[in-house]
Amino acid sequence: MNTPILVLKKKLSMANGFEPATLVLKNANIVNVFTEEIIIGDVALSGTTIVGTGDYQGITEVDCTGKFITPGFIDAHMHIESSMVTPLELAKAVLPSGTTTLIADPHELVNVAGKNGLDYVVESTEHLPLNVYIMLPSSVPATDFETNGAGQFTARDMIPYLNHPRILGLGEMMSFLNVIKGDAFILEKLSLCQDKICDGHAPGLTGKPLQAYALAGVETDHESTSFDEVLEKLRTGFKILIREGSAAKNLDAIVTGLLKQKLPLDHCLFCTDDKHLEDIHRDGHIRWNIEKAIDLGLDPIKAIKIATIQAAQAYGLKRLGAIAPGYRADLVILSDLKSMTVDAVYKDGKPIDQLLKETPAYDTLDPRLLNSVHVKNLSPEKLNFPVKQKDHIIGIIPFQINTDHLIEALPQENGYFMPDDTYAKLCVIERHQNTGNVGIAPIKGFGIKNGAIATTVAHDSHNIIVVGSNDQDILAAVDHLEKIQGGYVIVSNGSVLGDVPLALAGLISLESGDIVQKKLSTLITLARELGVPIGVDPFITLSFMALPVIPRLRLTDLGLFDVDAFNFVETEG
Repeated sequence: MNTPILVLKKKLSMANGFEPATLVLKNANIVNVFTEEIIIGDVALSGTTIVGTGDYQGITEVDCTGKFITPGFIDAHMHIESSMVTPLELAKAVLPSGTTTLIADPHELVNVAGKNGLDYVVESTEHLPLNVYIMLPSSVPATDFETNGAGQFTARDMIPYLNHPRILGLGEMMSFLNVIKGDAFILEKLSLCQDKICDGHAPGLTGKPLQAYALAGVETDHESTSFDEVLEKLRTGFKILIREGSAAKNLDAIVTGLLKQKLPLDHCLFCTDDKHLEDIHRDGHIRWNIEKAIDLGLDPIKAIKIATIQAAQAYGLKRLGAIAPGYRADLVILSDLKSMTVDAVYKDGKPIDQLLKETPAYDTLDPRLLNSVHVKNLSPEKLNFPVKQKDHIIGIIPFQINTDHLIEALPQENGYFMPDDTYAKLCVIERHQNTGNVGIAPIKGFGIKNGAIATTVAHDSHNIIVVGSNDQDILAAVDHLEKIQGGYVIVSNGSVLGDVPLALAGLISLESGDIVQKKLSTLITLARELGVPIGVDPFITLSFMALPVIPRLRLTDLGLFDVDAFNFVETEG
């Protein structure tokens, strides 16, 4: 008799109660996501598998009287790179709050480093004490109106990855206009992944274009910011990923609307998209989405379903998301259901502390992912911005990554824009191909005074983006980023106040998560002292100002871009 059959026979013996299970969590309040009940009983485990619930004896028993057990939580859409740490360091951050599964889109790294970036994500997540599934980047680059490091990532480039067991399908389809128009280059990717899931990215899309987007095979969307937008997308058949990240906070509006209209929630999932370590350490990860939804009036079990079984079923993860025989033993033990207070987390039947100690660091680093920041001939003159009677201005919207398109008169000196307490200068500087491209625009609402903030994290092409109140500090910040080969930096009066080096592709630190989190916390405090208001994440908000697929105005290395018109401001009309 072969080994798998022998293993199954032993598990069947445990399920029948003929012999003790390896581990039994006793007398718990078990959250059943199939019937939406809480059932008092035991959860019996054998290795990585749940063998039964009810009344069981175990070789090892843990008393869970008065506690609640839920399935491990699933983040339905996120970018590992946004944590700015290696996958192992991210696992250390998210596991303690109950997230045991991530569905990751590595388009940040692929935009910078192409196939080498994708290989890094696949290989470095292989043996983590965390389930990491991967979506193939669909839109590299996001548009033709910017310069990235990798050029195009084509359908042909995707073919070698299609049969990998952890690759689920096509990542967020940001090139939604090309989908709607039937662009052959995009349709080839959709056709290639027609038997897999395809994630969407369609902020503000409505009417017949939304119908066409769904017809093409796109199944999800995480960019909805209002309930009306969610309602139309639900009616069109989309699964809605309710996002609560560091900069984009959409959960309140969406959940409030769903509850008010008493709509079914079975097509809703939770995601973070982009969440900093600072926020993960303070609030937790997906547990924070669940807690906020409960605070808004959602039944706790329904909130847990959104974070578990509904995400698993949406992405075809057959043995995840529930506490039942044959399911993975990914479990969260809570002391309180409403506040989602996490007492312990089990991944594959083992306490996470034990697993993390047993997991070696991934130490195979492709040198082509390093030394990725190259700035060509950046002079003070390149930062000049001649003013008109009125100019197009990027308007920050607090707690959102959408922007306003403002047209206002700017402060000026000798015909050139001079930042003040209302308007700052935003620059995007190409750092991949030595083109010397510099895009400049005024921005309102960032609030920075007497300094500059700069980063090589600028979605999705990841050129240098910098916002400042004066050219001296802008130049000093860019110079420092080139010296450290990527990261975050804050400069004031020509001096560097603090930085977070991100040596891997200018996106990921090679330091521990604790060190990165402490440095980032310091930088956020410094940014607030320089005037960046609450409601504006100094770095994540900044990083999205370069993404030309989110309404309404964006800045790339090639110029100011009107997303509504889908053309550069200088050439519109």
